[in-house]
Amino acid sequence: MVGLTGGIAAYKIPHLIRLLKKDGAEVRAVMTESSTKFITSLTIETVSQNPVALEMFPRDRFVGTHHIDMAEWPDLFVIAPSTANIIAKIANGICDDLLSTVICATQKPIMITPAMNNNMYLNPITQKNIEYLKSLGYIFISPGHGELACETVGWGRMAEPDEIFKQIQTFFQKKKSLKNKRVIITAGPCREPIDPVRYISNRSSGKMGYALALASQEAGALVTLISGPTNIAMPAGVELIRVETTEEMYNAVRSEFNKSDILIMAAAPADYKVANIKSDKIKKENKLPALELSPTIDILSALKDKKKKGQIVAGFALETESGPANAKKKLREKGLDVIVLNSMEDGAPFDSEQNKVTLYYKNGKSESFKRMPKTELARLIVEKIAVLRKK
Repeated sequence: MVGLTGGIAAYKIPHLIRLLKKDGAEVRAVMTESSTKFITSLTIETVSQNPVALEMFPRDRFVGTHHIDMAEWPDLFVIAPSTANIIAKIANGICDDLLSTVICATQKPIMITPAMNNNMYLNPITQKNIEYLKSLGYIFISPGHGELACETVGWGRMAEPDEIFKQIQTFFQKKKSLKNKRVIITAGPCREPIDPVRYISNRSSGKMGYALALASQEAGALVTLISGPTNIAMPAGVELIRVETTEEMYNAVRSEFNKSDILIMAAAPADYKVANIKSDKIKKENKLPALELSPTIDILSALKDKKKKGQIVAGFALETESGPANAKKKLREKGLDVIVLNSMEDGAPFDSEQNKVTLYYKNGKSESFKRMPKTELARLIVEKIAVLRKK
């Protein structure tokens, strides 16, 4: 699905559609009213060989839920050109025309191609909106630096149709890298009860695990997400198993493990549980209770001997000291194929939209990635795991 907005670069979109059609894609388009000032819907209909959607409520037919049908139809949305206005609408959930409403309703991947005056592009509000959408998993094709329609030179020139086409091709090539592979991902914290209302837990938000679930799904995988308590919306099409305690997480992972091709343990299970859980709420006025702690089950260690040939197991580590040494030790002792070491250099990654990591492989190699949105980082990690799966 191609969404056209009101920018002068709209005149380039027929060429993009022709490239997509030649490559075997079925293309449909939705146009804003402003975009029709730059190019006619007839031109887009001619090159796409499909009717163009223009209005939320066309007078000639009843289409009360048409926007939902459109939201569910494509494998990928490409908004080209993408004005500062549509970027701001998406970032703030504004639905005041057909295109913005369809985008709000879809759970499909969205690719955005900014095109605007350099001052508009570099405006702090526009940049904030772009960074926010990146953190949510929206794919951006950065504009180029060059001559703009307003006769200035700067950033904001929409990427050329050939470049956008290549990015779309790359997206679908990546999409096939885990096609029909079964992937288990764990996410979030675990909670170990103290009494009926209190528990021991940790600061994991689950954002990295959910981003990995989305990235794996984009790569064509059949994803099961085993999640501790979080406040994150589940990616559409992902099977969700909710758990509370570390033992519950272990039981869920164990039941799915033999059916999986890949396990990514991004969750933060609790290391200890309360051995003497109180059946009633501990009252403040009572004597301070002594909590007896015992170790929880080590999920990766427990599964080490159950790993089947060709199965990939990835772990995560967060260390405050001797990070590389401790990560390599965990990699070796738990029989992992790769471990992701979270960086504490710029502060703890808890509840952050960004992260900086180093990957350590069982063959002794390592790769470090700069700080970036967790959604982008998740795609990189998934592609690295897909490469391991092929070896």
